[in-house]
Amino acid sequence: MSDIKQAVHDQFSKTAEQYRVSAVHAAGEDLAKIAELVAKESAPYVLDAGCGAGHTAIKVAPHSAEVIAFDLSAQMLEQVERLASERKLTNVQTRQADVENLPFEDATFDIVTSRYSAHHWPNPRKALSEIARALKPGGRFILSDSVASEEPTFDTFLQALEVLRDPSHVRDHSESQWTAFFEEAGFDVQVAARWPIPLNFEDWVKRMATPELNVAMLRRMYDTASEDIRAAFDIQPDYQFTIQAALFEGKKSVRV
Repeated sequence: MSDIKQAVHDQFSKTAEQYRVSAVHAAGEDLAKIAELVAKESAPYVLDAGCGAGHTAIKVAPHSAEVIAFDLSAQMLEQVERLASERKLTNVQTRQADVENLPFEDATFDIVTSRYSAHHWPNPRKALSEIARALKPGGRFILSDSVASEEPTFDTFLQALEVLRDPSHVRDHSESQWTAFFEEAGFDVQVAARWPIPLNFEDWVKRMATPELNVAMLRRMYDTASEDIRAAFDIQPDYQFTIQAALFEGKKSVRV
């Protein structure tokens, strides 16, 4: 396992319970939209890649024949199993492995979903290639994630925040970058939704168990940010701030 993947595994294994009860992850307009997109198909076979505590898998399960919740962290998968048991869902299964090396045959799934996970992928091109391989022709990949600004100054500020808060963070990509990744992997892609994510600073750092030194550095970044950055991230006196997110829907090209 690479260093960054080990960091992802270790970081989320120790914070798994926080993500099961996180309001940001347990709800949201994108979660409803993902379920709506999955429900367009009759009883699809679904893979939830980088499932975390399982909120997406649980949400789409009533519309699916079966959902495989897939993650690097066994502790996260335990949270999925707990949620599925609480909701009395019997069509949610778990599998521990790496999204860049999917242990599934070609053309296995009707739909692959992924929510708030892809910014931890060291090689998104490889991940999308694997997802495309595992999808049936005409199958869909539905990706929801935080996105970076196309403006370099705002992009740099966001990446610095993310890495200080979470050592397993790789990168928030912009809409144009994600669109290019989808197209390179053979998907016809559209941005299905965009929305802001207001974040409570204290909850945000607590959820990731960010060290106090890093928390102090984050506050310093907010305090010394330019007016343009403060406006772009809607930084408040209590350090609440807002980032942007987008939902991408890619359809695997049907090749003869």
